[in-house]
Amino acid sequence: MNKRERIKTIFLYGVFICYILLLIKILFLSRVSHLEHRSINLIPFYSIMEYISSRSANIKAFAFGNVVGNIVIFIPLGTYLLLFKNNKRVLTNLLFIFTVSLFVEVIQGLLSIGASDIDDIILNCLGGLIGILGYKFLLFILRDQKKVYTAVTIISAIGLPRILYYLFVVRMKF
Repeated sequence: MNKRERIKTIFLYGVFICYILLLIKILFLSRVSHLEHRSINLIPFYSIMEYISSRSANIKAFAFGNVVGNIVIFIPLGTYLLLFKNNKRVLTNLLFIFTVSLFVEVIQGLLSIGASDIDDIILNCLGGLIGILGYKFLLFILRDQKKVYTAVTIISAIGLPRILYYLFVVRMKF
């Protein structure tokens, strides 16, 4: 591995660590614990249907942010998994994303942080799948693993300031 490739690798692992810290902040540290009011939903698509059928503009705005947010925050995980792992199989990596998302929801339920919701797991897996397919699409277009690595490095360089901004400047309260 030459010097340029080492720098790209160190940079990508650094961005990945920042991303993981942002996930921890969003999923665990920016939510208030409500030990007396645990919210757990085990019925698939129940929360999403509640959002859709609501007549309140505030609930619809919250719902949109929740649905899109749960998808978007797991897209990088899908991409980085394929980037860093030798196993590029979609199903294996999607199972890993499912396990991570399930772990997050169980911890949120146990600590009464936010709401534990099967819909969140479904949306997180959808986001991870988008990241996986995005990686596969880049590989299809660029036809070279090293070019994909470079493309993801460039995308990460563009996204890093936003991650750092959310980590250190924005006080997220969900």
